[in-house]
Amino acid sequence: LDNIAARRWMNATLHDMVDRSSGDPDPGTIIPLLDGGTEGFKGQARVVLPFMTSCFDCSLDAFPPQVNFPLCTIAETPRLPEHCIEYAMVVLWDKQFPGKKLDKDSPSDMKWLFEQAKERADAFGIQGVTYQLTMGVVKRIIPAIASTNALVSAALVAEAVKISTYCGPVLNNYMMYMGQTGVYTHTFEYEKKSDCMVCGGARLLLTVSSATTLQELLDKLATHPSYQLTRPSISGPGGIIFIQNPKPIRQQHEYKLPMTLKDLAASDPPAFSTGEELIVTDPALPTKLTLIVHFESS
Repeated sequence: LDNIAARRWMNATLHDMVDRSSGDPDPGTIIPLLDGGTEGFKGQARVVLPFMTSCFDCSLDAFPPQVNFPLCTIAETPRLPEHCIEYAMVVLWDKQFPGKKLDKDSPSDMKWLFEQAKERADAFGIQGVTYQLTMGVVKRIIPAIASTNALVSAALVAEAVKISTYCGPVLNNYMMYMGQTGVYTHTFEYEKKSDCMVCGGARLLLTVSSATTLQELLDKLATHPSYQLTRPSISGPGGIIFIQNPKPIRQQHEYKLPMTLKDLAASDPPAFSTGEELIVTDPALPTKLTLIVHFESS
């Protein structure tokens, strides 16, 4: 798996496969997840035992946010070669090919972006736009070093052997390798989060202002470091509150986006009531999420 979204899906799927009908996880249904990653001279390996150890989502807020450039900067005052590449991808592509999705694996699409970015860089006197950099910006490529990859993959293979043969204790549960200043590793137990969406019971309790709009609530779910949902849809006992797809149904509910939660709760019939269980679905999660919203006391 080469991205966070895929890891989150796999993590949630393995947790969903655990039988907890008796109240406790059935050990026979637990499938371990071995995860590792590298970035330059840094790397990490971990073992996730669903509902027994912390899961991938427990550490979601530890990942650095993806770097994005303000549109005003890339459009008006570009200073870096990355600004020119981002402008070609975000602005020029849609102007030249309206409605066509950029194929990041297409050599012709990437060549067009590179040429447009190079032309813009020349106009602003910016150097450094290369085809390789264009690929890195568009695909958000993280630099890799073979020796770091080998070290982390060897650690994961060792854990797989221990799990399958019981020949030794399993990693508990997180190993970090830091090779940028030497050869140093650190192993520690990453603790479970009681409010984790996956192993914490898939329940979120949010206390917000009654003046919060539905759009702001959706944005909160999308930008919160512990949640990081992509396109959340919400429904309740009274029906759909907001749904992202299909488009015709989304359009029927878009009028609610600027409405405050207080107005939605007071509408006739009410879209939802404070304290009741709402169901959140999202492409980042293979299962549903229970959301309970309370208003801040005035």
